Amino acid sequence: MNYNEFTKTIEGNTPPAGLGLCLTALWYDAKGDWHTAHSSIDSTEDKDAYWVHAYLHRKEGDIWNADYWYHKAGKKRPDVTLGEEWASITKALL
Repeated sequence: MNYNEFTKTIEGNTPPAGLGLCLTALWYDAKGDWHTAHSSIDSTEDKDAYWVHAYLHRKEGDIWNADYWYHKAGKKRPDVTLGEEWASITKALL
């Protein structure tokens, strides 16, 4: 699945099968369901999940917590819009 195909799935009611936890979390975030997005990756322990977790806390406005997760992911908080970051993470994970 490519980025354009992924974004078209957001019009649906359920995420496509086989996305994996990180992309599923980003799918729910795009649907406006931050809580489901967060709970999807909250207990997952790998760098991609940490990156998504960081983005979600940045979106929430909890910058201290976001920076903690960016550090665990080996990333720095980007100086881009949330939409640009969402797209960047999604493209990297697809």
